[in-house]
Amino acid sequence: MTELVRFDHATLGYGRRAILSDLTFDIPEGDFLGMVGPNGAGKTTILRAILGTLKPSAGTVTHADGMRFGYVPQRDQVDYNFPLTVIDVVMMGRYDRIGLGRRPGKRDRELAHVALDHVGIADLADQPLNALSGGQKQRTLIARALVGEPNVLILDEPTNGMDLVSTTQILGLVRDLHERNGLTVLMVSHALNEVANYVERIALVVNGGFRIGAVDDIMTHSVLSEMYRIPVDVDSFNGHRIVVARREPQLPPRDNA
Repeated sequence: MTELVRFDHATLGYGRRAILSDLTFDIPEGDFLGMVGPNGAGKTTILRAILGTLKPSAGTVTHADGMRFGYVPQRDQVDYNFPLTVIDVVMMGRYDRIGLGRRPGKRDRELAHVALDHVGIADLADQPLNALSGGQKQRTLIARALVGEPNVLILDEPTNGMDLVSTTQILGLVRDLHERNGLTVLMVSHALNEVANYVERIALVVNGGFRIGAVDDIMTHSVLSEMYRIPVDVDSFNGHRIVVARREPQLPPRDNA
């Protein structure tokens, strides 16, 4: 299986401060990987190394020839009040292929409409972006990432701030894109319970540690308890994994006498 991205004993950080050390793993073609951890654990640092905007201070991060990433940023990093239609936003994803200053052609427009169809909002092409619901806006950003014909689709906290219905729909859409098109997907999230029920592999980034493997190998009491440094239980309900941190024992009431 073709390796699209390879970390080989890579140390990542800023200046002299190492955030993560001795990372060795790969993202093969056709992978569906969820990178999970709390805010500040180093997920963004790894993501920057994958995208090539951060060089390792030791070891190497290599990419397959001709690599193209489709990136869906966090929702709070996007200005939804800009006066553009949905199709205008999706077309932005073509400029990396056709070059700035060049007008998109017929094929570019066709690909934009195909991308909208793939995410289920072809009927919204001419609607203003700021008139859409949260889930529809996220589908628009996914279509923008897809229209560049990427080797890897990367989603950064794709369900952050969404309600239960929108979260389920977006995660289901991403899984369908992977299964239907064989698309390689990296989904970055802090929500372990959400991601674990959709992806095929998990990379845990917690407390300066890193562990990667198949979902069944990572989603265990021993691994999660070791990584999070608290007792963690993993249960199943209707085929869905549920991770629950054990409640700390309550202190006895204080005697004020």
